[in-house]
Amino acid sequence: MAHFDMTRINDGSNRPPRLEIHQSMWAMMGHGEADVEPSLETKLERIASAGFTGILARVPELAVREEWKRLLKQYGLSFGSHCFPFNPSDLSAHIHQANDMDMLYVNGQVADAFVIGDEAIELLGGLGAVSAAHQMPFYVETHRGKITQDVIRTVQYAQALPNLRFTLDISHYVLAGEMTEKQDKAELLFKTVLERTSAIHSRISSGEQIQVDAGYSDAILERYEKWWTQAMRYWLQGAKPGDVLPFVCELGPAPYAIKGLDGRELTSRWEQALILKNIAQACWKRATVE
Repeated sequence: MAHFDMTRINDGSNRPPRLEIHQSMWAMMGHGEADVEPSLETKLERIASAGFTGILARVPELAVREEWKRLLKQYGLSFGSHCFPFNPSDLSAHIHQANDMDMLYVNGQVADAFVIGDEAIELLGGLGAVSAAHQMPFYVETHRGKITQDVIRTVQYAQALPNLRFTLDISHYVLAGEMTEKQDKAELLFKTVLERTSAIHSRISSGEQIQVDAGYSDAILERYEKWWTQAMRYWLQGAKPGDVLPFVCELGPAPYAIKGLDGRELTSRWEQALILKNIAQACWKRATVE
């Protein structure tokens, strides 16, 4: 990288600031026929052929690391990693273990929902210090059941830590708060999180189900589109050449996906991922021209 800014991913190029649409490898689970999981190469080839430019995944085990690196290079896919730290040492170890993976950034689901107040602020500050020391962008995912359990406490952390940046997955807050309709108090809090967004995870939830189809409700879809577009607008403020905003399609297998009585998922997560990809491109267009 040409320079390090903890708040942004930068590839060191002179390309204009850009949105990159990535696919979650977790979301690729369970797409095989007759319960046979496709090979890694089959999955990566499918991702690249559909126009995705990167993936988000756990760091592969050493035994298969070289295969991953070869295939990522072959299909021209960037790599962002998942991390689940309980403390700064966990994040430091994660970065060390993956030092040969040419990671674009680390996405963190920080444990746990019962760490609150000053203890949470100290933990998040320590994780930020590790990110800066290793010059590896690290973004805290807004996720229920984690340190960012609800938007109220998450905003408190953001106010205490000026450099704290988020991977925006607003589906968790819609679900946890049963926010089936627009709520002005929530929107004020969301604004702070949107302003601090450095990556986006795309999934649409209702107030009762963590993952629903894009066509579930026009009104709910419109709200997500507005949130994603506004996060992109904020990110573009001050963006520099080479800056990258990852938009990850992250539609999980059951129990995130809904199954019918026959044990099959009701809709195709892959087809839904392609719909989300198109939605992201439309949001980016609005963010850059309006």
